[in-house]
Formats: sequence, C-alpha cells, structure tokens
Amino acid sequence: MEESRSQARSEVHAGLAARTQARASPPAGSRSLEPLVKQAHALVADLSRPRPSVYYADLALSATVAWGALLASAAVRGPGAALPFALAVLALYRAASFIHELSHLRPGAVPGFSFAWNTVIGVPLLLPSMLYIGVHAVHHARAHYGTRRDPEYLPIGRWPPWKIAVWVLHAALLPAGLVLRFLVLAPLSLLHPGLRSWVWRKASGLTINPAFERGPPPAALRTGFLLQEAACCAWALALALLTAAGAVPLRPVLLGLGAASAVGLLNQLRTAVAHRFRSEGEELTFEEQFLDSVNVPGRSLLTGLWAPVGLRFHALHHLLPGLPYHALGAAHRRLVAALPSGASYHRANEASLRSALFRLMRGSRAPAINRRAPSRGPSAPWSGS
Repeated sequence: MEESRSQARSEVHAGLAARTQARASPPAGSRSLEPLVKQAHALVADLSRPRPSVYYADLALSATVAWGALLASAAVRGPGAALPFALAVLALYRAASFIHELSHLRPGAVPGFSFAWNTVIGVPLLLPSMLYIGVHAVHHARAHYGTRRDPEYLPIGRWPPWKIAVWVLHAALLPAGLVLRFLVLAPLSLLHPGLRSWVWRKASGLTINPAFERGPPPAALRTGFLLQEAACCAWALALALLTAAGAVPLRPVLLGLGAASAVGLLNQLRTAVAHRFRSEGEELTFEEQFLDSVNVPGRSLLTGLWAPVGLRFHALHHLLPGLPYHALGAAHRRLVAALPSGASYHRANEASLRSALFRLMRGSRAPAINRRAPSRGPSAPWSGS
C-alpha cells in the first residue's frame, strides 16, 4: 500500500516536471552533461513554443487519410485493397503517435487539441490519452528511468534476438487488449471495487513493464479520464452490437482491427530502437540515461514513416523534453552543426533503423549498465517511450 501511494505521488510529481521544457540544473552524477544541456538550451531557445496550426493541420490530414484509406480498402476487393490499407496503417500510426505529444504539452499550449485528438483518433481506436498522460511522465523522471518503476523500460538490450523478435511481434495483440480493457473490464470493474482498483493500476497505462503499477489519477484529471473511459466503452459496445446485427459490415471492422495490429507492430519496432535498453534496474545518472537513448535522423521521409511526429529524435527528446515535435528536426541540425565532434550528443545518433536494430541485437554480448536487478519479461504491446 505504501509503495502504491509512493508511486502515485511520483506519477503526479513527474507529470508536472515533464511539462516543463527541461531541468536547468542536472542532479549530482550528471555534471558532465551540464554544459551540453545549457548549450542545447541556448541553441534552440527560439524553437520551444508549440505551433497550434501545425498540430491541427497534421492531425486533420493524418486522420482524414487514415479513415479515408481504410474505407477505400474496405470497398475494394482483391489485391487492389493492399495499397489503401497500407496507406491507412501509416496515416493511422502517425495520427495515433500524437498521444506522445499530448503527454508533454503544457495545459493550454494547443487549445482544444486533446479533445480533438481523442474524438477523431483516441476513442475510435480505443486508445484514449488517459492511457498515457501521467504514465509517460514517470519514464522521464530521472529517479525512475530504467528502474523497475519505469513503465516504459525493460532490459531488452540484454535479451537474445529471438526474444526481442517475439516481444516485437506480440504487439499485434494491441487491439485485442484494448477491446478487453474497454468493452469487458470497464463495465465489469464498476461492480467490484477490488477489480476496479486492479484495472486502474495494471490495465490503464500504455506500458511495457509488467511490474509497473499506476497510482490514482490527480483530482484535476479524474473527471476527464472517466469521460474518456465511458466514451470508449460506449463506442466499443455500439460497434459490437451494430456489427452483430448486420448494420455495420464485418469487413471494415476486421480491416480496422488489422490496421490497429499493424500500428502496434510498427510502434513496438520503433520502441525497440528508442533506447539501448541496457539498464537492469538501478537508478542511472542523467548522462547514462541520455546515452541509453537513441536518435535515428535517417532520411526524413522514410524514417518519418516508422518514427513519425518527431519520434526519431528520441535522445534529443530526453535531453529537451519540452521541445514540440515540429521543432526537433531543426534543433537536431543545430546541435550537430554547433557541437564539437567529441560531444556526447553525437554518441546517441544512429545512421538508420537497420544499424540501430543491429546494435540492439548484439547488445546481449556487451556489458550491461548494471547487473543488480532481475530481468523482466515481455509485457504490454504499446509504449511511446
């Protein structure tokens, strides 16, 4: 009980910290990165303000293409359906990835964006922002990153390649887990306080760490979270009943589930190269945390398909978590141009997805950051890291 209360406090405090641009003074044990942090702030200070027009235009285009292409794939029979289906997956993946931005945006920075995103993406996918807001912030808390308290960390960099492959592939179960959460567990949990507590602690966060337990939501967010949960439950129930009655054709529903599975797989693959995942449970210094994170700038068009919405600059994001996604590319180019060749920042960069995966796969033969905590197994199939 005391551990649960402590984690709840950590989640709230970490959420407040993650909404600031970055901490100005790194703690003891991270002094070697202090000059980098200060220089990075100075180089990108003019890029820190989110641009609402960019957020809304990107979301509108991504959602329109996603749902339009999905309907087109349902209307076309045969091999011709493959192209619009693939387009739907990529656009849906991009639109869904804005859940990561929602977890970092300061209140009021992009007015109404949370409601808009949940309306066109979160609720239809049964992926409301309540599953990530307040959870992802714990991953950014310096005292929790890479430990058993981190919801988005496992020592997969120490796993053999076959185990990593299984971990990535099991993300195809994402839609099944979301249907179970909102169509079955949400209404059942209202009948028993113990089940309700378990559902919130263990089944209400987009995590990869099975040891993580979510604390109670902050009072200011509780009503909004309940409304999101109710909307998802109502949508799932209505769609199930209408499909069973024949009012909604089965084909588009199955294609939608298939697209959600593909989105889960893409995101899990991206998550696998977002960090080195070499920690085995001890608290890390800020420098160790940064060097455990990865940028894959790549070619902006191709890399942006598998790591959209700025997610390819993940080490930069951990260095300056308050930068909006549309500023990360420019910020990265400035840092690469301004920092000396021996700067720690360059050590976080990988040339491509292939090179990042190769380094991950051979990680089991390299020394871990530490070896004191036990290894943890596969778990939930979605994380924004």
